[in-house]
Amino acid sequence: MARILVSACLLGVECRYKGDACPCRKVIDLIDGNELIPVCPEQAGGLPTPRTPSERVGDKVIMRDGTDVTIEYKKGAETALYLAGKFNIDYAVLKANSPSCGKGMIYDGTFTGSKCEGNGVTAELLIRNGYKVYTEDEI
Repeated sequence: MARILVSACLLGVECRYKGDACPCRKVIDLIDGNELIPVCPEQAGGLPTPRTPSERVGDKVIMRDGTDVTIEYKKGAETALYLAGKFNIDYAVLKANSPSCGKGMIYDGTFTGSKCEGNGVTAELLIRNGYKVYTEDEI
């Protein structure tokens, strides 16, 4: 049995910025024989649902209206890191392209749907602390 930290939206929790979920059958199927620990770093960081879309620009996370929400994203990442340690996770499966959870590629900060190389704030913190991180596209 593996302990897996999972982006809550991938399990069907309506916590995305639009107030919806993006359930992923491959992730939901991990329930069989594993322990899943759901987390939404944006909500954990104090942001409401729904909320204005955000994208990562360098070390900052900015909403489409220009509001800097870096502090909230960092707080949410710290919560995810705490849960990872508390539950002694084996790895994390996080939402692709997200400014929190994306790994490898994230939206580029132009709010045009374009992507660039990089990691979301939570994925970056987990990786930096030695955790294996995957997106739903990699499992």
